[in-house]
Amino acid sequence: MSITASVAGPFVVGAPEGAPALRVVGLRKRFADVVAVDGLDLTVRAGECFGLLGPNGAGKTTTIEICEGLTVPDEGIVEVLGRRWSDDEHALRERLGIQLQETQLADKLTVEETVRLFRSFYSRGRDLNEVIDLVQLGEKRGARVGKLSGGQKQRLALACAMVGDPELIFLDEPTTGLDPQSRRQLWDLIVELKESGRSIVLTTHYMDEAERLCDQVAIVDHGRVIALGTPRQLIAGLGAEHVVEFTAPSAAAGAITAQQLGALDGVQAAREHDGRWTLEVVELARAVPALLAELSRRGLALGELATHSATLEDVFVSLTGRQLRDG
Repeated sequence: MSITASVAGPFVVGAPEGAPALRVVGLRKRFADVVAVDGLDLTVRAGECFGLLGPNGAGKTTTIEICEGLTVPDEGIVEVLGRRWSDDEHALRERLGIQLQETQLADKLTVEETVRLFRSFYSRGRDLNEVIDLVQLGEKRGARVGKLSGGQKQRLALACAMVGDPELIFLDEPTTGLDPQSRRQLWDLIVELKESGRSIVLTTHYMDEAERLCDQVAIVDHGRVIALGTPRQLIAGLGAEHVVEFTAPSAAAGAITAQQLGALDGVQAAREHDGRWTLEVVELARAVPALLAELSRRGLALGELATHSATLEDVFVSLTGRQLRDG
């Protein structure tokens, strides 16, 4: 269930003027022998959508739970809206919206009853019906939660996170497991929240989601930030505009090497994973003919060939040598 807390009185916490919505310095968290977060630094500016991007086990959820005040760090500084959990916990919860990775709501309650329950946790907030309509559940107002689809439950969870009219919203893997249509509906809602001036911290392992929604992205691996910037900046930093993927089923081990492919005209780098080659390419018109000629010269038959524009997924693979979903 999304976590909130009620407070006595309409005490409103806002970030001091010019302060970031979230500042994290030197964050560390260990669980037994596992280092989940290892010296992580983040700054989220007010009014932006900030993406934490990384595979399962990278430390994203632990980082978010620390920032939400749900987990205590071993080391580091966490400032939310210019304040710290140790000093302003109750007041901060009045100004935050939280959607956890897995939201369990009471199946027997209706949509309206659920949102009304969460609205009661806040001393002030948004109109109940306005929030239900905003997440496009107006026709399901009287439906029980247990009868909702996966996408409808995620939109209801977002409504519960929004009903307190938060300044800062944490969304942890909000579209995992949703069908493409439900994902895009949720994207539209997140865009509306961002355009209304809310600050958003979003964790995801979907590249297209981060590129569509986020102003800034931090790529996290093994509890550390390994790249930080706008999606466009990170992709540009790859130095390759396109990616070519191909297979050569007849190729024996060592028949062609990454060094040889990387030396082809228009190719910047090459790597192989499970029999599939990936080339980072500066110019397709030069690289593809050079590749086909090289395979022909070596007597290797081409199996599959696919090209796409460089993405954040390619940035991650270039930095780590792993696919984002490899974990």
